[in-house]
Amino acid sequence: MSSYALGFSNPRFTSDIFDVIERNFSNYFDRSSEKSSVPKVDVRETPDAYILDMDLPGMTEKDVDVSFKDQVLSITAVKKEEKAEKDPEKGHKWLIRERVYSSFSRHFTLPNDIDSGKIAAEFSNGVLAIRIPRKEETKSAKIAITAK
Repeated sequence: MSSYALGFSNPRFTSDIFDVIERNFSNYFDRSSEKSSVPKVDVRETPDAYILDMDLPGMTEKDVDVSFKDQVLSITAVKKEEKAEKDPEKGHKWLIRERVYSSFSRHFTLPNDIDSGKIAAEFSNGVLAIRIPRKEETKSAKIAITAK
């Protein structure tokens, strides 16, 4: 089994090009009406699975959607809060409120050795953990040749 480091040019486990653009150029665009950020992700490879851990502070499992189609694992999230001028519980009005809306979308092209029917996701303490089981490698077999 060969091992590859996660990277933009990695053919086995690649991040969407738009994530790279977002990470490198997000400060150059004004998004005052919509706050978008790309969460950091760690990907580990074990002999029997790939494990993806993503920090999503302030979100719950209801804010996140994980899907798989055509060898692409997609993780999207939208977090909305009511934008009230005053906080009725404390009787004051907001001077700055930047945490009203956030969203992101990440896409990972998965290698062919995965068992897509057994992908599992778990959300705990602000961390999304996705376990992507690997199929057993097909072993080569010697085929006997018979004469007629």
